[in-house]
Formats: sequence, C-alpha cells, structure tokens
Amino acid sequence: MLNRVAELRKSKKWSMQYIADQLEIAKSTYAGYESGYREPSLDTIKKIADLFKTSVDYLLERTDNQHFPQEQVKENFPMELTDQTQLANILLTIDEKTLSPEELYHFIAFIRSKREIEENGL
Repeated sequence: MLNRVAELRKSKKWSMQYIADQLEIAKSTYAGYESGYREPSLDTIKKIADLFKTSVDYLLERTDNQHFPQEQVKENFPMELTDQTQLANILLTIDEKTLSPEELYHFIAFIRSKREIEENGL
C-alpha cells in the first residue's frame, strides 16, 4: 500500500501537506503512512482511496486496476462554487497547474457573464 499511495500522490503532484489537510490529519501522520512507520486505520484507507478516486483493493495491492469499472463510480453531488466553505476545499487544475483563489473567482465571473450574454442574446 505504501508504494501505491506515494506513487498516486506524486502522479498528481500533490504535497503531503495537501493530502494530510484533505484527510484532516497531521502531515507527520500521513508521512508515517508513506514511510511505513504508521499503519492507517481502515477508515483512513477508505478516505485515501476516495481522495485518489481509486479502490481500497488497489491501495492494498489486491488488484493492479487503478480505476473503478464505470458502473461502480459514484456520481458526484453538485458543489456550489460560490459557497465560500466549499470553495476553500476545491482543488481545480488546468494544464496540471492548480487554480489560485483569484483564478477561481475569475472562473465564476466568466461563467456568470457567459450565461448573461446567452440569456440576453447579446
């Protein structure tokens, strides 16, 4: 599991701190998982799998298939981008570069402007 978690993190270019924040644990705790010093709980393993959008079986090296079959993927619930509490937890990327908070606000403004133009036929 340790190798797979580290590989997934590096492939997404995520820091250990980012993952620790998403899991609501200390960075040192997460680093312990990758180094083998600590063993994550079953609940934490599930959260890690959810974060990387993979299966627990993949993390535990019970399968080499990193992706779920399409019928097993849960649909995402709508997320309101204008909700400050949700916006703070969103990590969007374009061309593998994370959007800054300012860029997210520009994105929202762009969509609103586009909708207004379409509604008014301008």
